[in-house]
Amino acid sequence: MVIPGEAVPQGRPRFGRGRTYDPPKSRKYKEYVRRLARKNMPPIALGRPLTCPVRLTCVIYRAVPKSWSRRKRADAIADKIRPTTKPDLDNVIKGVKDALNGVWYKDDSQVVEYGLVGKWYAEEPRVYVRLDTEVDDGQG
Repeated sequence: MVIPGEAVPQGRPRFGRGRTYDPPKSRKYKEYVRRLARKNMPPIALGRPLTCPVRLTCVIYRAVPKSWSRRKRADAIADKIRPTTKPDLDNVIKGVKDALNGVWYKDDSQVVEYGLVGKWYAEEPRVYVRLDTEVDDGQG
């Protein structure tokens, strides 16, 4: 699945009226990801959330800053420069994992392994997400 646009990290939980809730920006992004996930169910899920162990791949493509020179932009697109600015990789993955809860898998505790995970620059910002059920059993 491809999630078009800039990735939004999972924000710190907010507290109010005796309960916790997501900040509005995180909540909206998770709703957006859920809608896309429902339309792009993995074929292995057969229209229902999986209940088995899964591997999650999450590749984040950030927009190249417009202020950069033509040469620096080209280096970024050629993977010679990688994003070291916020959002943090793990905060983006957390939001995506939460959004897939109850859609692609029953609970995000089923994510027992990660495939490729990282941040790169690209002309068009997006997040690539893939789910696999073929996971390493740890037996070598």
